Amino acid sequence: MEIKQFEYKPLAHYSYAIVDNGEMAVIDPERDPMQYYAFAQEHEAKIVAVIETHPHADFVSSHLQIHQETGATIYHSKMLGADYDHEPFDEGQSIMVGAIKVSALNTPGHSPDSITVVAEKDGKTALFTGDTLFIGDVGRPDLREKAGNMTAKRQELAEMMYDTIQNKFKNLPDGALVYPAHGAGSLCGKNLSADNSSTLGNERMGNWAFKPQSKEEFVHTLLDSQPFIPSYFGFDVDTNRKGPENLRTSIANIPLRLHTGTDGLIVDVRDETDFKKGHLPGSINIMAVSEDSKFETWLGAIVDPEEPFSLVIDNPGDMEEILRRVAKIGYEQQVKLVLTLDETLVVESDKLDLADFRTHPDKYTIVDIRNQSEIEEGKFFDSALTIPLNDLRKSLDEIPKNKPIIVHCAGGYRSSAGTSIIESSSEDVPVYDLGENINDFI
Repeated sequence: MEIKQFEYKPLAHYSYAIVDNGEMAVIDPERDPMQYYAFAQEHEAKIVAVIETHPHADFVSSHLQIHQETGATIYHSKMLGADYDHEPFDEGQSIMVGAIKVSALNTPGHSPDSITVVAEKDGKTALFTGDTLFIGDVGRPDLREKAGNMTAKRQELAEMMYDTIQNKFKNLPDGALVYPAHGAGSLCGKNLSADNSSTLGNERMGNWAFKPQSKEEFVHTLLDSQPFIPSYFGFDVDTNRKGPENLRTSIANIPLRLHTGTDGLIVDVRDETDFKKGHLPGSINIMAVSEDSKFETWLGAIVDPEEPFSLVIDNPGDMEEILRRVAKIGYEQQVKLVLTLDETLVVESDKLDLADFRTHPDKYTIVDIRNQSEIEEGKFFDSALTIPLNDLRKSLDEIPKNKPIIVHCAGGYRSSAGTSIIESSSEDVPVYDLGENINDFI
């Protein structure tokens, strides 16, 4: 049994392939399936199964595309209520991938339709736990109150997670390998480890969820201080349940225009330095310059599902990669146009006099756009108005316009986006990005 883990760093997402005797299964695939096809070809294997542990909230899966292009059967819980051809895969059911026995455990908690995939061969066991069991944590239970075939309240799902952790893994060996769908940086849990795998024995010793505790204590810990929920999460649950469009055809007809302008919502993905030197009026800077940029998360937090927008890129060669990143969360069908700038149409961002701000901070309205959990740990400026970035577009009327405005986060990436959002609605007031200079005030 060979196991391959694939990582998509911007969403801290892990997907998997298991191969044996010329057959291969893919588990929780990301939007672009080409890497799985390449792996199958390298191993002279046929993809016979694609398994979904649940309908994912933070990314769009390629399960339907893989089925259409390879003939592989899609397997997931019957409770998911999918709108496409699939085989139900619930507790008591199993399939063979080569000589690997692959079976399902119903492990509700993150969602009511979550399963854990158990792969066994020659006395070795691997668990593909989806968003149920992470390394050091368990999946959050508050994402299925408004989305999916089966909705459930967070209290109800938290109690299900307690029962799952108490009962579903107890007959599995300590040596079973644990492979989750996410690692540190994902919003599908709150305290995920940076480790990309573990053993069940290590989790029983070190994961808080396995420690002796009452259901009430477990539920309180699980529900306390979960991170914010981006706008796109429910949209992606429903997209995955209905069956996403083929990636290639979905991005194929998006138009490109060189050296032009546009109207409506504009998302400029260039580096903040270039954005501040010149951008289209009213545009929002959500950087997609590296794998460290949480572009997908913040695009889906700032822009609503089905809200049309245009993309500004640095050069035409960036178009395909940017559209693939947009498509990771299923937003490609909202893109009206991709463009490069006409320099005659651009405006510059306001430049902060940092010395003046240090000396006279009372002359400025300070807006702290960090997440609520960060703000609860302490403010950098006592007078700061606190509006998390994901709420900023809906809360612009709360920001006074009688003073120059300074925006900060914890390190600089989010503050560029936040500054551009406020700037787009504050034409008569200077708006400054404190950026990385926030480190001088911590």
